[in-house]
Amino acid sequence: MKKIIAATCLASAIILPGLAQAREITLTTQLKRYSGNDAYLAIYVTDANGQYQKTLWVAGKKTKYYKHLADWARGSKMSPSEYDGVSGASVGSGDTLKVSVELADALIDTGYQVRIDSAVEDKRDARADVSVALTSQGAGKPVAGNTFVESFTYDL
Repeated sequence: MKKIIAATCLASAIILPGLAQAREITLTTQLKRYSGNDAYLAIYVTDANGQYQKTLWVAGKKTKYYKHLADWARGSKMSPSEYDGVSGASVGSGDTLKVSVELADALIDTGYQVRIDSAVEDKRDARADVSVALTSQGAGKPVAGNTFVESFTYDL
């Protein structure tokens, strides 16, 4: 019993400080106007080498289309544990997606990036439609997308 209590205390000491060092950030993605179906988006974090780290949000309900979000799909292995609870409806032409997510402070100003892969049925898929360094100075500053995303902003 003493070992269980000690293990629980140790685990709490390790986990709780990590939880205290996270903050809520708001992600705002404005899509360009285009003709066609709604877009699927994967918003995720990569390290300084471009390696997948964490899914922040996936827009689009039908998981069979997630494979078109190629870089995210490869990094996340499309594991349901990577997108359960952080997904919602797809986003239409000219619409804005605004979500709030928890993000560890350790990811800010340390080389991590936010990336967005996008895809629209019968149109080309866009790997890294947006790729932006996750910095304090970049917060609140719109970044232009390359294909379907008009602009992306994160607020700390």
